[in-house]
Formats: sequence, C-alpha cells, structure tokens
Amino acid sequence: MRKPDRKVKRRSRYLVAPVLALSVLLSGAGGPSALAASDTKPYDDRLLRLSEILGAVHYLRELCGANEGQYWRDRMRDLMDAEGSTALRRAKLTRAFNQGYRSYSRTYNTCSPSAQTAINRFLSEGSELSDGLLKAFPN
Repeated sequence: MRKPDRKVKRRSRYLVAPVLALSVLLSGAGGPSALAASDTKPYDDRLLRLSEILGAVHYLRELCGANEGQYWRDRMRDLMDAEGSTALRRAKLTRAFNQGYRSYSRTYNTCSPSAQTAINRFLSEGSELSDGLLKAFPN
C-alpha cells in the first residue's frame, strides 16, 4: 500500500472547508420548512455531482492509504443533513455518492499514478463546485 503524497493530503483540505460551509449555509437557509417546500432546487445538478465526487474520493483516498476512515462519508452525511430535506432528495444524494464510489471501485484495485491523478482532479472539481455553489446561492 502506498502512502499518499503530501500534495494530495493538503489539497483535500481545500474541498472540506467549502463543503462544510455549504452545508451550514444551506441548512440555515430559511429553516427546515423552507427546505422542505420544494423537492428540487436550481443547484441540484451541481449538488449531485459533488455527492458523486465525494463517493469517488472516499473510495480512492482509502485505496491509496490515506487512513481517513469514514471522513469523506461523514462529509457526505453533513451535506445530506443540510440538503436531504425529503426522502427523495436523500435517496438521490445517496445514489450519486454510491455511484461515484462504485464506479471507481470497479476501475481501480490498487493505488496507481492514474488513481492519484483522479484524486487530484476530483478534489479540484469538488472545491470548484463547492465554491461556485456558495457564490451562486449565498443565502
């Protein structure tokens, strides 16, 4: 098992802060009744993509020996707590996370340079998505 390179470990922090900030902002956006008012949001596509990225990162970071345990799954849980206002929304978010996880578990059995590259790209894309969501929907 390879140890993760330091660059990947540092970059992971850049995705965490926006995801956490996003979950806090969205959870406070008018309270639970405002979130439950509609099952679809204008940012759902981006939110589902972020969920898929979290699933892929969860699998790949563990595969590459990051020893983060359930860290990325916990970030997904934070996102679901903020955005999973209905059973349908929670199911969609869960499905996207699982799709990201399963897709890469079928593709990668060992930590390779390609897997490391995928991690870096996902962390970058996830950070951009989180930042974009925060800017577009500041509440």
